[in-house]
Amino acid sequence: MISKKKRFIFCRSNGEGSDNWRVYFLIGVVFFITVIIVWRMANLQIFQHNIYAKLALDQREFYSELFPERGEIFVSDLHSNQLYPLAVNKNLEMLYAVPRQIEQPKETAEKISSILEIPEEELLTKLDKPDDPYEVIKRKLEEDTVNKIKDLNIKGLYLVPESWRYYPEENLLSHILGFVGFSDDKKKGQYGLEGYHNEILQGKSGFLEAERDTIGRWISISDRNTEPAEDGDDLVLTIDRTIQFKTEEILKKLIEKWEAESGSIIIMDPVTGALRAVACQPSFNPNKYFEEEDLNVFLNSIIQDQFEPGSIFKLITMAAALDSGAITPSTYYEDKGVVRVNGYNIRNSDLKAHGKKTMTQVLEKSLNTGAIFAQEETGKEAFEKYVRDFGFEVPTGIGLTGERGGNLSNLKNKKSDVNFATASFGQGVAVTPLQLITAVSAIANNGKLMQPHIVEKFIHFDKNETIIEPKIIRHVISPQTANRLSAMMISVIKNGYGNRAGVKGYHIAGKTGTAQVPSKDKRGYSDETIHSFIGFGPVPDPKFIILIKLDNPQGIRFAADSTTSTFSELSKFLLNYYQILPEE
Repeated sequence: MISKKKRFIFCRSNGEGSDNWRVYFLIGVVFFITVIIVWRMANLQIFQHNIYAKLALDQREFYSELFPERGEIFVSDLHSNQLYPLAVNKNLEMLYAVPRQIEQPKETAEKISSILEIPEEELLTKLDKPDDPYEVIKRKLEEDTVNKIKDLNIKGLYLVPESWRYYPEENLLSHILGFVGFSDDKKKGQYGLEGYHNEILQGKSGFLEAERDTIGRWISISDRNTEPAEDGDDLVLTIDRTIQFKTEEILKKLIEKWEAESGSIIIMDPVTGALRAVACQPSFNPNKYFEEEDLNVFLNSIIQDQFEPGSIFKLITMAAALDSGAITPSTYYEDKGVVRVNGYNIRNSDLKAHGKKTMTQVLEKSLNTGAIFAQEETGKEAFEKYVRDFGFEVPTGIGLTGERGGNLSNLKNKKSDVNFATASFGQGVAVTPLQLITAVSAIANNGKLMQPHIVEKFIHFDKNETIIEPKIIRHVISPQTANRLSAMMISVIKNGYGNRAGVKGYHIAGKTGTAQVPSKDKRGYSDETIHSFIGFGPVPDPKFIILIKLDNPQGIRFAADSTTSTFSELSKFLLNYYQILPEE
């Protein structure tokens, strides 16, 4: 009995131990889980609090960059207060595809090819990509094209609006405007005003920062952090729209008539330095700049082309000689038709000797020997100083991308008589068209050299305006010298090679220029020429100055025969447009 009882007790005791183990195990599991939970909570709430707090904030925080509207560019005209847009912002559609959603790539390419004017093969390479989530098909779609795409109702093709730069006058003033293109996948102004004033035009981005609840409602209006975008400034140009249209029309006719490679015309107000028209050919359409194969077409010849000005430069030589007191308009010299300098024979363009001539007659007949005489009477130091004072060495600072200064390196060697001799009639020195018209404007403006400018005013995002006031760079020559030289230039029109440039009833001053083009190997000169004419009127109160430049015209030798009639035509138009009555 005793042995059985003991065995029973032993068996019962063994069962209780098994149950306790399960309890302890369960308690251990609960404790372990509790420790993990506590550790996890501590980790989340204490050790990684900042990280998860930021993640939580990001889920409800809203941030959006606010983009500004690009400033626009306008011109006006003399007889109205209306502003005409030259560069504006236009909302156009962009077509993109989600190729993995397109069920029939080949058929889709066939349907949209003719609408978009894109080859089927090119479209198929973009559409036939089963794993591709995004492909840009074409930008800048007009309304008619957009409607045709919508009518197809093809799954996987989508349209989104985009703001693009648009130039409503197309080629008009294209070299001055430039265009808005892409740089590092961002829209950016390039060339012309668009490039030079890009930061001013593009404005300043802003942002909106706030918190929203789970269904997108603002949590608190007062807690929003906002910095509004500042739209870019609008530019109003000094260009007169009517004059610009007429100038471009006349330039095209002139280039076609003489089969010239290129050409340009600048019209400026000599009293203020404001440009009224700038025409350059060949031009381009800034709406389709990407179609141009030759990037040189974007270069602005009036500020970037250095050329030897030829006989127009005799005006600068005479200005220096008159102002320094070395000569008077009636000073005589003996023209023998040739001058020998440093072993070189320098002749007149007509290869003739004209005998005893005054300085006025030197300009009338455009005598190289007379220009050399005036320069020698002035002296090298004084001559070089006047040339630099007229602004030929440095850029004018007009505010356009890529402007260059002139090249006066030949005047650095004071021991070279021949360099100064040839410079006196515009050979061996290089200038830009804008430098040339700016310099001669000082003669028309009583000796005051003005800062040329093409922006009349900036209209800021808050509608305040900054008006560009005329600025005098320096007094280059005295008013007396300017008046004397203007009279000599009038005589060129009445009695000299510029007689076709006159306008009956008005005193018009002018000077021709025919320049040889240096050969490409810089050894002598080629057979190519540059014809130019510069003039202003009516004297003594000029309202305009015009520079005409014709590059390598065919079938004609001198500028007196190619450019003077065009100058007269343009002058008549301006006199009528400005409603200036005849003087005689």
